[in-house]
Amino acid sequence: MTLRVALGEYDTGWHDPQLSLKRAGIVAHNAAHDGAKLLVLPEMATTGFTMDAEHFAESLAGESSMVLGELAAKHAMWIVAGMSVREAGEERASNVAVAFGPDGAIAGSYRKQRLFGFAEETKTYAAGSAPLTVSIEGVRTSLFVCYDLRFPELFREVARASDLMLVIANWPVDRRAHWDALLPARAIENQCYVIGVNRLGVAGGLTYDGGSAAYGPWGERFPGHVVDVDPSHVAAVRERYPFLPQAAE
Repeated sequence: MTLRVALGEYDTGWHDPQLSLKRAGIVAHNAAHDGAKLLVLPEMATTGFTMDAEHFAESLAGESSMVLGELAAKHAMWIVAGMSVREAGEERASNVAVAFGPDGAIAGSYRKQRLFGFAEETKTYAAGSAPLTVSIEGVRTSLFVCYDLRFPELFREVARASDLMLVIANWPVDRRAHWDALLPARAIENQCYVIGVNRLGVAGGLTYDGGSAAYGPWGERFPGHVVDVDPSHVAAVRERYPFLPQAAE
């Protein structure tokens, strides 16, 4: 059984959740038309990479989550999207990847573990401390956010339990060469599918040119923005080339 994934690369705008969610609705419609069962949207899809969490962070029970959940239910698909999240009583917000099931409910949320101090993210957000793997239509899917990509140990920690690793991002054009190099590296190292979804547009003084891409467990790149993920291919590659260290090692 394969999982059809749509790489939802689009201009998420800047500090305008209503506009971004409207655009996300168009992306979701197109993904459903392509037969996708999972749509992946960029990091902080509703706001752009904002450090103004005071005004833009929302609860996971807030309006943006409700709209994204409704989109998932409307199209009977999974949606993974990034949000700036702060719950009542929390001192700091978190940079979160949220997985919505086809029933519209939140199936899991991952808090970014490595914060981008260069952009002072460490002053605004609290780092997560644990990985997250969600079963999506039988495909073991681990979630990561942007700067996490530079830390291979995070990916190796969940490699044996993953068929697919998702990286959602706001990765500027000035560092695109690193994005292009690190995504296939993570796929080759961990012998699984790696899909990276980046945004388009201009926001906060930075330019983003996308570069969303999907790689297989042998490091092969798939064309286009729709890809079929086959967990049996992961198993076959790992059986033939048992490069991953044993858990006891």
